[in-house]
Amino acid sequence: MRTPPASPTTPAAASSTAASPTASAPGRSPRVRAALVAVAVAAVSGSTLVGSPASASASASASGSASARPAKDTTQFKGVNWADPRDNFADDLLQLSGLSTTDTYRQTYAKATRVIAAFRANLGANTVRLPINPYTVNGAYWKSYRGVIDAASDQGFKVIVSYWEGTGPRKDGFIDDESTYWPMWNTVVKAYKNDKRVYFEPMNEPHGYTDTEWADIAAKWLDTYKSVPRNQVFVSGAGYNDHVTTVCADPRLKGTYLSLHHYGFWKEYATYDQWVADLKVRIGDCANRTVADEFGAPMTTGLDYNKATPDDNYVNFIQAVTDTFRELKMGSVYWPGLRTDDTYSLQKLVGPPSRPWLATTNQSGADRLAWAWGRGKPVKK
Repeated sequence: MRTPPASPTTPAAASSTAASPTASAPGRSPRVRAALVAVAVAAVSGSTLVGSPASASASASASGSASARPAKDTTQFKGVNWADPRDNFADDLLQLSGLSTTDTYRQTYAKATRVIAAFRANLGANTVRLPINPYTVNGAYWKSYRGVIDAASDQGFKVIVSYWEGTGPRKDGFIDDESTYWPMWNTVVKAYKNDKRVYFEPMNEPHGYTDTEWADIAAKWLDTYKSVPRNQVFVSGAGYNDHVTTVCADPRLKGTYLSLHHYGFWKEYATYDQWVADLKVRIGDCANRTVADEFGAPMTTGLDYNKATPDDNYVNFIQAVTDTFRELKMGSVYWPGLRTDDTYSLQKLVGPPSRPWLATTNQSGADRLAWAWGRGKPVKK
């Protein structure tokens, strides 16, 4: 799962003085580090930081950027992540599962058209979240990679493009290199600022920064790209995108959408009710502008998410969050819709490489996703 965003800074950790999660377990794998952080946060989650919602219904702009239309909720986003097998953290070209960096624009567009069509046919999705990095955008490969974005937009999909940092020592929750980061966004914004289906997420899981530092960077992004309507921007929650209360309360960021991440591995075990409470405290009163653009659980291990199973943490988690997204009228983007060799992947590649199609790995997981999106049936009791 992406890299477990287990930052789990519950609102208590939402203060700008919170320590960077990466400092808590240097040298550990991101997943283990994230899990440890989650435990630490759980111990201090008594207080809540519920920012007054700088709601998406507010006028977009404090700094002269284009105004955003009022939004009552975020249910229009029904999506999945399409990921590089390496979890999107790379110090080279991103290669989405099923694609090749040697593909031309036409080949990329043709393959992506089929994958996007399969997301719609199999899951009812209308949104896809895609990674970008400077290696992919600032060189010759960008021409081909655009085939993915164009194919999705041409089929009427909403497309969220998000910056991912590198791997190894660069995987620290900070922008790797601002001298390549801003040129990357210059290129992406120039190409897609007039495409109303494309949304811009300045950074995935900015956990190296304090809440205040991250809000400053997000505000700088908005000020730099004033021509981008604020309702085409996703501001990540602080930490591992694990709480949106502080960015929601910042008036400089009003009019934007907020992105939240939430994962079952953040806790060894929690009941259904505990998972509902954990999710809601991270959202505060900001649900009307928040999209959960990462959440996930094992899909290839045979779990039945359509049946109440109180002793299983992941079943409790998926049932709790999908019920809550539906209740709060929140959009959601599952992690991952497609990622090769990921047990969380809800789809797998089938067919010849030149003409890919997808098959669902866990129908009960797809059913819960449909339920979150306003369709289907509730869990069997």
